[in-house]
Amino acid sequence: MKRFKNYEPYILLLPSIVYLLVFFAYPMFTSFKMAIISEEGQLTAKYFLRMVNDSNFNEAFKNTFLFLIAIVPLQFTLALIMALVVNEKLKGSGLLVYVYSIPIAVSDLAAGIIWFSIFTQHGFLNTVLSHLGLMDKPFIFLSYETSWPFVAVVLAELWRATSIVFVILVAGLQSIPKAYDEAAKVFGARYWKRLWRVTLPILRPSIQVALILRTILAIQVFGVVIALTGGDLRVLASEAYQWYNNYRNPPVAAAYATLLLTLSMITSFIYLRSLRVEEKMRL
Repeated sequence: MKRFKNYEPYILLLPSIVYLLVFFAYPMFTSFKMAIISEEGQLTAKYFLRMVNDSNFNEAFKNTFLFLIAIVPLQFTLALIMALVVNEKLKGSGLLVYVYSIPIAVSDLAAGIIWFSIFTQHGFLNTVLSHLGLMDKPFIFLSYETSWPFVAVVLAELWRATSIVFVILVAGLQSIPKAYDEAAKVFGARYWKRLWRVTLPILRPSIQVALILRTILAIQVFGVVIALTGGDLRVLASEAYQWYNNYRNPPVAAAYATLLLTLSMITSFIYLRSLRVEEKMRL
C-alpha cells in the first residue's frame, strides 16, 4: 500500500497528461512538421517564405501586435481594479463577483456577435444615439474608412476576457494573509504605498499567470475578429484559417500556426523571467 501511495500523484496526473499529449502536443508537432517538411520529404523554409511574402502578412502581423499592446494593459488594469474592489469586501461586493464573471461563460464568437449587434448600422448604439437626437442618420461604425472596427474588437475583447484575469487576481488577493497589510498600517503606510510595496509584490505569481494566459489569448484572437469584421480586419490567426480553409494550403497555414506558437512562447518566457518569484529561505 505504501508503494502505491508513492505513485498516487502520477496516477492522478495521468488523465491531464494524456489529454495534453493527444490534443496539444501531437497537433503542435504535426503542425510544425508540416511547416518545415516539403512534399518530397525534405527540410524546407519555402512555406515560411510564402507566409512572409504574402501581401496580407504585414497587415496581419501589425494588427495582432496592436491588439496585444492595446488589450493586455487595459484588461490587466481593469481586472486589478475590479479585484481590489471585491477584495475590500464592500457591501454588495459578493454580487459584483458574479456580475464580473458572467462573460467567462460566453465564447469569443458569441461575444463577437453580441458586439456586432451593438455596432452594426441598425444596431443598439445607433438606435440609442438616434433616440437621444445626437444623430440624424445611422453611423457606420464598422466602416474600414475609420478605426472603429479595431476599437470594436478591443471593446469586445475587454468585455469578454477581462473576467478571466479578474478571477485569477481575486484568487491571488484572497490568498494573501491580512497580517501583512495590517503590519504595514501599523507602520503608517498609506493605501497606495501598501498596494505598491506589499500587495503587488506578493501577488506577483498570480499576475504572472494572468498576463501569460491573457497575452497568449490576445495573440491568438480570432472569433471576435471574424464575427465583427468578417475577416476583413486581418490578424495572424485569421490568416492561418484563410490559408487552410479557403486557399487549401495546410503547410502555409501550419507556418502561421508555428509563428503564433513561437510568439506565445517568447512572451511567456519574458513574463517568466521578468516576473519570476525568488525562493526565500523559510525560517
